[in-house]
Formats: sequence, structure tokens, C-alpha cells
Amino acid sequence: MLLEARAVSKAFDGFLAVRGVDLEVAPGEIVGIIGPNGAGKSTFFNCLAGEDRPTAGVVRFDGADVTAAPPEAHARLGIARTFQIPATFTDLTILDNVMVGAFVRHPGAAAAREAAMRVLEFAGLAGMAHLRAAALGTPGRKRLEIARALATEPRLLLLDEALAGLTPAEIQRAIALVREIHGRGVTLVIVEHVMEVILALAQRIIVLNHGEVIAAGAPDDVVDLPEVVEAYLGRRLARRHGDGP
Repeated sequence: MLLEARAVSKAFDGFLAVRGVDLEVAPGEIVGIIGPNGAGKSTFFNCLAGEDRPTAGVVRFDGADVTAAPPEAHARLGIARTFQIPATFTDLTILDNVMVGAFVRHPGAAAAREAAMRVLEFAGLAGMAHLRAAALGTPGRKRLEIARALATEPRLLLLDEALAGLTPAEIQRAIALVREIHGRGVTLVIVEHVMEVILALAQRIIVLNHGEVIAAGAPDDVVDLPEVVEAYLGRRLARRHGDGP
């Protein structure tokens, strides 16, 4: 397995946000993590990315224990992530933002700039490379966030609601970009609220609720399970949903 999480739990001041979650991701997979608000998705995701250290359990990447490794160590190993709210450096140019990621593999400025421009070409932002990141709207900031992560040349890309807040047309363009990334051999784990994105991209999903896995499997087999519908809609509305029109 490329990524393994075993019995991962995370507590904050006595509140157990994630409870014994397991996850396996094979090289070349696209795995989705879904669940209602407050399900523990982002907390679990942060444990995978090295932003939070699990209270219990272990995270391994390509066989190496990365449970306590900081984000910069994850980046050097080949794990990159995006953030729900794009963490762009608004006063820097778009090119400079992506160079920040490229420096992980290319310590020299000239090599980092060249690598960053290749990523910007791929992400459709090369024509705007000289602009400040503050000039971008939501779709552009989301794309820049992905581009900066790609500039670290990851083997595993963790996307945290990278397509949230986009229009339907923008979502379709973003889905196409993610497919191209996958086509380049990058393994993906996607936390997403937009079910259209999960159904279009994920080969397998896990569903979290109250910090626990309540379902796992192929998206079409999981999304209509009663426990999943109930988690998203609530028991009363789920029953109405199951009754049909």
C-alpha cells in the first residue's frame, strides 16, 4: 500500500473527533472521503497530511511511519495537500506561489522557476504567471492551490474540498484537471462535499460520521445505503427520502 492509516484517533480537549479510522490507498487509486458537516473528515485528513498528530494509531506512507512527521517531511517524501481555503500568498505573483512548492525538489531559483512554469502550463495558468495571486477569483485560487501542490512533484496528492464553491461549469473543468493529474501517475485522496465530484472521480470511498467509518466501498454501492442517507439527511428526512415521491 502507498498510504495506510491504522486505528487513527484524534481528541481535542477530551472530545474524540476521529475514532479508530482505518484507510488503505494503493498506488494509482483515487479514494474519496465523504460525510456530513462535523463528521471528522478534515481532522482525519489533517492526520494524514501531517498537520495534526493522531492521539492514537499510526499513519504509514510507502511503508515508512509518518505518524509524527511534520508537513515538510511529508512533502519531501512525496505527499502534497491542498487546503479548503486556498493558502495563497496574495502579495506574490502566481509564478512565485508555485515556485514555493517547486523549491521542495529544486533548491536553485532558476530550476524552481522552470519547474513552476511547467506546472502552470499544465494547470492553465501560464498566461497569468506575472500577476499577483490577489487578482484571481475563486476558480483561479483553487487551481493555483493545486498547482503549488503539484510543483512539489508528489506521488500522493491530498485534495481537501478543492472543488467547493465552484459553479457547475467550473466543477467540470476542475474534474478534467484532476483526471489529468491522475493520468500522470499521481495517487489521490479527496475530501469533498460535492457528491458529483466524488461520483465522477473516486474509485472507492469511505463515509465518516461522528468520527467513525459507517460505510466503505464503490461510490455507487455506498451513497444510497440507508445509514449514509441518514447521516446526510437526518433520520426523519432519510425515511421520507426512502419512501420515494
